[in-house]
Amino acid sequence: MLVGTSGWQYKDWRDRFYPRDVAHRLWLEHYAAAFGTLEVNNAFYRLPERATFEDWRARTPDDFVVAVKASRFLTHVKRLREPREPVERLMDRAAGLGHKLGPVLLQLPPTLPADPAALAATLDAFPRGVRVAVEPRHESWWTGEVRDVLQSHNAALCWSDRKGRPRSPLWRTADWGYLRLHEGRAAPWPRYGRSALSTWIGRIDEAFPGQAKTRPTFYVYCNNDPGAAAIADAAAFAHLAERRGLAVGRAPERLPNWS
Repeated sequence: MLVGTSGWQYKDWRDRFYPRDVAHRLWLEHYAAAFGTLEVNNAFYRLPERATFEDWRARTPDDFVVAVKASRFLTHVKRLREPREPVERLMDRAAGLGHKLGPVLLQLPPTLPADPAALAATLDAFPRGVRVAVEPRHESWWTGEVRDVLQSHNAALCWSDRKGRPRSPLWRTADWGYLRLHEGRAAPWPRYGRSALSTWIGRIDEAFPGQAKTRPTFYVYCNNDPGAAAIADAAAFAHLAERRGLAVGRAPERLPNWS
């Protein structure tokens, strides 16, 4: 299991996670020393140049894994139509990460109803071997046909949570998994309580069983960034998963003292 956050460049993380004497230009290095994975959320708004991905590769440890949220041009402007060119552009740039490239996340618009054919064409456009997670947000997607498309492409249905409630069916559609935690119900907002985190760990353990060396890879990203809630919850998630006996990648050895 790899646990991290969605993004790392949040000003209100200074003095909570980033010490005052750590320059902003070194925040990625500080983050990567604490966590083994990161979801690059800002690629959704503006796809970085290949040189930027190459820079991230050079500045992070050899075992670091970067998940990339696909550009909104593909998911929200094109709405999965004519996917080949935007997918090729995304993958050409993200290839700058080299072996550190993890899954690509397709977060679909909440106004986009199910279109299994368009989803299949989009998944077909990705190079073989690239892991793709899909986060639909319109209830019409929860059909057997959509599930079959995901399974046939070994694409993970992105599990997601808001205020302690799953936002999708908990289908296992691939030999790996992906979870995003958007907003908890604990105080201070938008933190998650230990019970909510433990519940998600139990769901993962049940759906993706196996011994430490054979258990499928599962990616977990906390997207509740205000007040550095994501940092505290990612660290807590990793510690709780280890207590349950799950193998977890790099995470802070101690929970933040403001957690």
